[in-house]
Amino acid sequence: MTNKFYTFDFVSKAKRLVAAIAASTGATDASKIISTNSAGVLDVSFLPPGVDIQVETINTSEALAAGDFINIYDAAGTRTCRKADASNSRMAHGYVLAAVSSGQPATVYKTGKNSGLSGRTLGTPYFLSAVTAGTSTASPSAYPTAQILQVLGYADSTTSILFEFDQPDYLDA
Repeated sequence: MTNKFYTFDFVSKAKRLVAAIAASTGATDASKIISTNSAGVLDVSFLPPGVDIQVETINTSEALAAGDFINIYDAAGTRTCRKADASNSRMAHGYVLAAVSSGQPATVYKTGKNSGLSGRTLGTPYFLSAVTAGTSTASPSAYPTAQILQVLGYADSTTSILFEFDQPDYLDA
């Protein structure tokens, strides 16, 4: 569906029906009406230079669930992602918002709001779990055998963590 709007041309004094654009190709789209995309958000192409959404498409080596924190690694020269896991030094580089089957491309978010979660406590810092790969915990004391301790961010609602990459601390096992 293409959204259309009436505009008024003051030179010809006539109304015109124009289609909104959901993505920009640059200067040729100056002064056009914009529309959200199928996900209900503005396309990245509308953002000015220097504003970068940290999103990348990377193939997976295992099935991922929506909200999983992921680790990016080199698999025979190919960037690949899997669940992050504090128990085996797989630091979290980002997260996914949609479930992905093993071997399929995943949209990996490297910063921002991981809204694929539930049961969070507002304002609480969360850490990469050493118990369940891809998940977070509010209890860093639950790390007696963890190899890394990594802050993922803090809960900005009961269903999301505001993620920002933080280099983990390496702990003695």
